[in-house]
Amino acid sequence: MGRLLGYARVSTDDQDLGLQLDALRAAGVAEEDLFTDHGISGAQAARPGLDRLLATAAPTDTIVCWRLDRVGRSVVHLATLAEDLKARGVGLKSITDGVDTSTATGRLLYGLLSTLAEFERETIRERVKAGMEAAKRRGISVGRRKALTTAQVEHARALRAEGRSCAEVAALLGVDRTTVWRAAR
Repeated sequence: MGRLLGYARVSTDDQDLGLQLDALRAAGVAEEDLFTDHGISGAQAARPGLDRLLATAAPTDTIVCWRLDRVGRSVVHLATLAEDLKARGVGLKSITDGVDTSTATGRLLYGLLSTLAEFERETIRERVKAGMEAAKRRGISVGRRKALTTAQVEHARALRAEGRSCAEVAALLGVDRTTVWRAAR
């Protein structure tokens, strides 16, 4: 059995980590294995304490948190993180949510969480696709904006016809030379 690694987070500076840290210690997490983020919203992708914890976690270790919402930014993020931990052989345990991936019930709850995350990803994908199709029907261009206007493409072709290199034309137009090469074809 590996180590128990604890993670606690509060969103604002006026909140206290005490409750979470006490619960983690009571669950058997050693003081040197506690990782925290203070005053950092769960919506932020970069969380130094969580990043250090994830870098430290090794196979057979278990990450312990007070509640799952302290670790994950969303159901999708939490499920993705749980899948990554599972692939690395790292367990996940939430004290108040009753999730413990070392038990059958915990694995069931994890499976449900993964299913919900997959459903959310699919729903988002469908909404994006429907939105893009609606925009196309209204005549709105979707996707990446073209690097060169029609006039710039004609200018690039004329410069290339004069014998200028793609690199020279690209520097004049402020684009990558591959863009000029494609436009000049």
